[in-house]
Amino acid sequence: MGEDLYKILGVSKEASQDEIKKTYRKLARKWHPDINPGNKEAEQKFKDISRAYDAIGDPKKRKLYDEFGEEGLQAGFDAGKARQYKQWQDDGGAGGAGFAGQGFGRYESYEDVFGDLFGFGQGGGTFRSGRVAVKGRDIQHDMAIDLISALRGFETQLSMQKIKECSSCKGSGIDPASTMSTCSACGGSGRVKVAEGPMQFSQACPACGGHGKVGKPCGQCGGTGQVLGEESIKVTIPKGVKEGSKVRVAGKGEPGRNGGQPGDLYLIIHIQDHPTLKREGDNLLMDLPVTVGEAMAGATITIPTIEGQVNVKVPPKSQAGQTLRLKGKGAFNAKTKQRGDLMVKLLVKVPQTDDSETLEAANKMDQHYKGDVRGGIRPFL
Repeated sequence: MGEDLYKILGVSKEASQDEIKKTYRKLARKWHPDINPGNKEAEQKFKDISRAYDAIGDPKKRKLYDEFGEEGLQAGFDAGKARQYKQWQDDGGAGGAGFAGQGFGRYESYEDVFGDLFGFGQGGGTFRSGRVAVKGRDIQHDMAIDLISALRGFETQLSMQKIKECSSCKGSGIDPASTMSTCSACGGSGRVKVAEGPMQFSQACPACGGHGKVGKPCGQCGGTGQVLGEESIKVTIPKGVKEGSKVRVAGKGEPGRNGGQPGDLYLIIHIQDHPTLKREGDNLLMDLPVTVGEAMAGATITIPTIEGQVNVKVPPKSQAGQTLRLKGKGAFNAKTKQRGDLMVKLLVKVPQTDDSETLEAANKMDQHYKGDVRGGIRPFL
């Protein structure tokens, strides 16, 4: 069993998600390889805290970890089946929960049960190999982009540090130049018994990792089979992504083990504010300043949109706050394949001047108001 993930981050099991996030950021800054170049200890600590935060920094993963430990974080883990298996154990093993006689019912061995729990086989098939291919874990990466780029979509190269398969040992953790010998713990079978009695439980040998052979640990990765490296990843951000959207980049997560497929990378999108444009649902909102003359007499004004410049007609006698709708000029919705609208709100700008003729003209305009413009305002009761 690995070290407790809460201890790795130095937080209690009762810590809030915000506290966990703040602690991780502090530790990540301290142990980041860029801050500690060439320091293997710092590199390992950074890998450990990143692994811990990936689990307990996510509320859903944290819940599984609290209940099942690190087994609950494995790809394909079925919490429902795990609870059924635990209930079977609590009911006396083979005597309950639908397991007949002295065996496992439709399961033939310990690994068959957990193969079904983790999705390694086809409905409980028997596993005779010591090594089980395990899919790499998915990872998440926050990505901040500006609103216009989010609306239009784009392709980019993302350079990021991530755990990769060791190029020296190809993920085996064994020095390729070392002489291999039969594992003394399992006698070369790759499996060891973990329980005696009517049901023979076995698991992959922890000494050799199920290989059946042992050798000198790889000097590049310290025997883990994985190293922290930098990778340039081509990503496509689809048009219309919203705040908090997840963009999946297949196969760019952590490497698998024992020949398993790599996990996926999920980019968590964060949209930066725009000085003149705002998104609400699939609609875009924009304030459009107009002069007193344009509002009174009407005008045709050129404004920018996501697809380029367009002309907008301001109706005569327009009022401040009046909104014009430009259909189909809003954000693209990937589910409906439709675009929202661009809502243009008119802001009547009064000239900032002390010119006597301008002030006199304004006084003359006041004579053309019909009634009191504040007549609808009543005293507060």
